[in-house]
Amino acid sequence: MADSSFDIVSKVERQEVDNALNQAAKEISQRYDFKGTGASISWSGEKILMEANGEERVKAILDIFQSKLIKRGISLKSLDAGEPQLSGKEYKIFATIEEGISQENAKKVAKIIRDEGPKGVKAQVQGEELRVSSKSRDDLQAVQTLLKEKDLDFAVQFVNYR
Repeated sequence: MADSSFDIVSKVERQEVDNALNQAAKEISQRYDFKGTGASISWSGEKILMEANGEERVKAILDIFQSKLIKRGISLKSLDAGEPQLSGKEYKIFATIEEGISQENAKKVAKIIRDEGPKGVKAQVQGEELRVSSKSRDDLQAVQTLLKEKDLDFAVQFVNYR
């Protein structure tokens, strides 16, 4: 019998992030407490730029954006937001959406699977993803459960389950 397998990836649906950003921008434009403050959120190349005339306001924009991401099913672990920076009279926060599993994180996950997972489960690093294979589908499901229980510092999804 052939081995069953699945891939562990860290991907973010770019369209969903765009939708969340548009919803946040709409809410900011309509909210009374942001009227006349120059508050905005937009794409700046590959980064997301949030700006307002006060540090608390720019943090509130980040909070709104995070709530929109959660509603769209995007893990906040994939959002890397910097600290508010004063630029002229404006405060700015730059945020990036992180995708892919780094070699270091992939090795950590492979070690968790090797040490705590069922015997006979193999994990191989393949670029920015991790392939997990085993003869038993039950063992693969046990590995998925194990990884969901671990508090990893990056978002993971399970794809290509065969």
